[in-house]
Amino acid sequence: MAIRPIFIFSVPRSGSTLLQRIIAAHDGVATVPEPWLLLPYAYMFRRPGVDAEYLHPLMVNAIEEFCKRLPGGPEEYRGELRDCVLRLYERAADENSRYFLDKSPAYCFVAEEIMQLFPDGKFIFLWRNPLGVISSLIKTWEPWHPTLHRGDLFVGLPRLISAYRANSHRAYSVRFEDFVGGEERSWRPLMEYLEIEFDPDALHRFSEVDINGRMGDKVGVKRYTSLSTEPQEKWRDTLVNPLRIAWCRRYLSFLGTERIAAMGYDREQIMRELSSQPTSVNELIPDLGRLIKDVAKEPILVRTRGARIGAPNVIRELLKA
Repeated sequence: MAIRPIFIFSVPRSGSTLLQRIIAAHDGVATVPEPWLLLPYAYMFRRPGVDAEYLHPLMVNAIEEFCKRLPGGPEEYRGELRDCVLRLYERAADENSRYFLDKSPAYCFVAEEIMQLFPDGKFIFLWRNPLGVISSLIKTWEPWHPTLHRGDLFVGLPRLISAYRANSHRAYSVRFEDFVGGEERSWRPLMEYLEIEFDPDALHRFSEVDINGRMGDKVGVKRYTSLSTEPQEKWRDTLVNPLRIAWCRRYLSFLGTERIAAMGYDREQIMRELSSQPTSVNELIPDLGRLIKDVAKEPILVRTRGARIGAPNVIRELLKA
């Protein structure tokens, strides 16, 4: 039996590693930390987004021209790529595996292309309260600054929402806050969509799943050995000073009511929670310093690398919001 692919689409710090480990705790599911395998294939038909020694848009033109010579056109080309990837998934799995779970957060940029490449695939769109995502990004990788993870937050998430809207009929949408508590009623419908028999013990056994490697979320693997609703409120410890709160308010406005609703959240409710957050001056002076630096550097970054990969001017987007 050919191996069946499962994809988790999310932006970083949305709980995808936890979701990956629980699904992989079921019989017949193989996975690796983060393969990133499909990025070069998916970008073969996308002109912006790649900064390379060669001219990437020109490469796309060349591949499109080549595909015209194939009897089946672009679909034949995609079919050959798909068969190649499926063979690699199968070789990376053990002989008893029927599914291969590919969780690579960078796929948020090319979810639409991956869904075209695998018309019979299973696709999980994982969302998390944007305040929780922002807080976890700050805690995990860097101090806050206005252009915080510009690609993931200002390109990846809107693109992911667009891909879900266009393909919701063949995808499954789940919120981090709904599954992290470990209630079986939140898990059974997901496993039914994947056509995998739900094993309640997987909600406890997932900590035994070995996905160690250079790639992947080493923080989450160590932190989450059991399910709990406690992470839902952790953003309150990080988004405390007036500058960070004002930035979050503008970012929520940038996303807009409709996009946030597509993720399963109410923007006004999140705004109210943010407005009721007690404020302090913690990290305010360093944050102001980073704000000044980002405002000064942003026009230069957008004119150089940003112009080549189609990155947005984050400061301008926030000012418009």
